[in-house]
Amino acid sequence: MDLDQLQSVRDRERGSDDLQELRASFYAEATEFVQDLRAEREAAAAEAADPFDSPRVTRLTDRIRTAEQTLEAIYEKRVGKVVKAATFAAADLPAEAEGMTAEEAELFETLVAEIQANREQVLGKLAEADEPLADAAADDAAPDAEETPTEPTPEGTGDASEPAPPPAPDTEQRSDDGPSGPPAPPDQADGAEDGGESTETEGGATEAGEGDAASEAADAAAGAADVERERVLITDDVGAILGVDDREYDLAADDVVTLPAANAEPLIEQGVAERLE
Repeated sequence: MDLDQLQSVRDRERGSDDLQELRASFYAEATEFVQDLRAEREAAAAEAADPFDSPRVTRLTDRIRTAEQTLEAIYEKRVGKVVKAATFAAADLPAEAEGMTAEEAELFETLVAEIQANREQVLGKLAEADEPLADAAADDAAPDAEETPTEPTPEGTGDASEPAPPPAPDTEQRSDDGPSGPPAPPDQADGAEDGGESTETEGGATEAGEGDAASEAADAAAGAADVERERVLITDDVGAILGVDDREYDLAADDVVTLPAANAEPLIEQGVAERLE
């Protein structure tokens, strides 16, 4: 390992979006190279009469600084590519994971596991939030018949389904002009039937109102589930948008999201998103 090799690796990483293949021990070898330079500088400083005025010490100091800066640039460039690959792998998309160093491979596996766990935690809560709404819609769609309010039967009207009692026998003495006796009792069945119709009408109106509310809730839940969706890769920062499913999406570059098709298509046409198969 030498300074020219480090600078060559840095230039290749800057010139490509793909992760360049390196030995698993690359960072260990680069660190050992820098440590050797420091040891050489210490030896040169010990031999010099004035270390601060020694050309050799100054030259070694410059090489150490350049090597450290080059190695840091390599790491920063490569770690961004490792994070991107882990994001794709966590979403079950093709990801380039070949040619990583030992440290990068460990970081990659950790990121994939953490992203998947976080995705399950966040999206699992969204699914749980939808369950009470679905249960409430199902309960409203099938109201309990025992809870349907009814009007009490007014006293004195009797039950319309029971026959009217027979008239009392005529015990009065008849005269020559014709039979005499008390007038026949008024027909109570009409009043009972009127009361029955009032109860039935009001009860029917209550059940119809509950049925309409349940139907509207069920239609709303079904409409949200029927929204056509597209899975896309966001290629540029978009910011927050409101989907046609009444959900807010905060979109940033390199995000992989599932959007309603009505929102995804304009983003694809504007060149800030790519459709994923």
